[in-house]
Amino acid sequence: MSEQGYYLEDLQPGMSAAFGKTVTDADLILFAGVSGDTNPVHLDEEFAAQTIFKGRIAHGMLIAGVISAVLGTRLPGPGAIYVSQSMKFLAPVRVGDTLKASVTVRAVDYERRRVTLDTECRVRETKVVVGEAVLMVQRRPA
Repeated sequence: MSEQGYYLEDLQPGMSAAFGKTVTDADLILFAGVSGDTNPVHLDEEFAAQTIFKGRIAHGMLIAGVISAVLGTRLPGPGAIYVSQSMKFLAPVRVGDTLKASVTVRAVDYERRRVTLDTECRVRETKVVVGEAVLMVQRRPA
């Protein structure tokens, strides 16, 4: 991998990378401030205790950001540009949970300069998010 990340020609199906992050109370507060998503299910324990989750949960898009961290810093890495991301949320993530986001190259489209990756987040052995990302990746300079 170069300093700018993997080039399209370096990517092959099966390549994978991961990134871990423990979710903190500060993460929820800061994400609410940056995004404007102040839904009390994320910020108010008393309110959240009355929901089906029985307590506060992390923002879904905060979890998506951990996937973005893998894609933007590890695989394909710096220089890659998001084209699309689909996600299915399977289980809640709470303050104190350690997320492990992982991505695996599924396909490389050399003609269109696109790479398709399977994405997932786990808390311990529990899958909390699964999905697919498509990124545009630079070709190796001539």
